[in-house]
Amino acid sequence: MTVETKKPKKIIKAAKPAVKKIVKKKEIEEKPEMEGTEGEVVAEEKTAEAKKGGYLYAIGRRKEAIATVRLYKNGKGKITVNGKLYTECFPTEEMEQIVSGPLKSVGQADKVDIEAKSYGGGLRGQAEAVRLGISRALVLLNVNFKKNLRKAGFLTRDPRVKERKKPGLKRARRAPQWQKR
Repeated sequence: MTVETKKPKKIIKAAKPAVKKIVKKKEIEEKPEMEGTEGEVVAEEKTAEAKKGGYLYAIGRRKEAIATVRLYKNGKGKITVNGKLYTECFPTEEMEQIVSGPLKSVGQADKVDIEAKSYGGGLRGQAEAVRLGISRALVLLNVNFKKNLRKAGFLTRDPRVKERKKPGLKRARRAPQWQKR
């Protein structure tokens, strides 16, 4: 048992210098005079995002699903969820419409790019969580969109979640079968 406890300690110690190396790379990013380093590539990517117009950040939730959304200004209408196009992540046309609904309702479908990361719950819950996140990011982009989005119901967080199991019952409300004798 002592051998097993020592191995994780070594792994943890090895992980700490790796974190320090990342910090050192970030320091290299800030110094433009250093050429030919790995930090330079990361710095170029960051400047590309800055040239793009930066992004607005919002969170959406539905049931057990959580989605973090980044809205990039001056985009071309590209929507990615978990690194894939949203049409690949959400297979049905109904779910695709759920995700793209807020952008179409305010006329921003081809003017901004969306990058979302969703986890937890099912596909439907994730799609609605992404929709809420996109709606909140659009309000941050332009406050005048709020009236349209509120009227369409895109800014309301759906509070319905699974009811908890009660003691003495099989599920939330399902009681055991009644027996006469």
